[in-house]
Amino acid sequence: MKDQIIKRKENKWWPSEDFIKGLTNEKKVFGIGFPKTGTSSLKNALTILGYKVKGPFGTKDPNINRNVYKMAFRLVEKYDAFEDNPWCVIFKELDEKYPGSKFILTLRPKEKWIKSQVDHFGTTTRPIREWIYGVGYPKGNEDIYIARYERHNKEVLEHFKDRPDDLLVLRLTEGEGWEKLCQFLHKDIPNTEFPHANKGGDVVSIWKRRKRRRVIKKSLVVLAGLLLLGIVLYWMQFIL
Repeated sequence: MKDQIIKRKENKWWPSEDFIKGLTNEKKVFGIGFPKTGTSSLKNALTILGYKVKGPFGTKDPNINRNVYKMAFRLVEKYDAFEDNPWCVIFKELDEKYPGSKFILTLRPKEKWIKSQVDHFGTTTRPIREWIYGVGYPKGNEDIYIARYERHNKEVLEHFKDRPDDLLVLRLTEGEGWEKLCQFLHKDIPNTEFPHANKGGDVVSIWKRRKRRRVIKKSLVVLAGLLLLGIVLYWMQFIL
């Protein structure tokens, strides 16, 4: 099989044209793990395999509970694979409307999952989280979020308990990757490392690195301005 990738550009993975052409009759693939369970890594991996992936939508829609199905079904016609909110919440409806689809439940230990939720979202509220959890932000509501997270996972496992060919449980944060994913999707394993997103640090450390880079850039701009001002003042003393 020809090389499936691959080049990386601006932190995005791009599949080869050959693989895009071969996806005409592909089954839909739905990532139904909650955010912060490795959904970004899954998106990158599916993109490498040639899928056109759609991530979250409707996160700021105050009427997402009423609009979600209409919006979702429209998007399904345009993409091959899906992950993040609210795809994970409507897995039963997706399973009914698109029989034969593949579903991937990404899991992560609840302690690490809630820490990542709090680190990333804090007290920032969103309508979609209000709909899913009953409260829009995780900080201070950890027990509520964990209970909903565990209930979701149990519901998924129960729903697919007699259909092992339709559901893959994937623990990306524990080292699982290409072997299980490609076997499930009947794909050859790409000749590249699994694209673990945020590898080497959690959300907080990544945010701190980005903030540090911004501070350095601003400092360099200020220093350049001071240097230019110094040069101008130096020559002005001779002119005046």
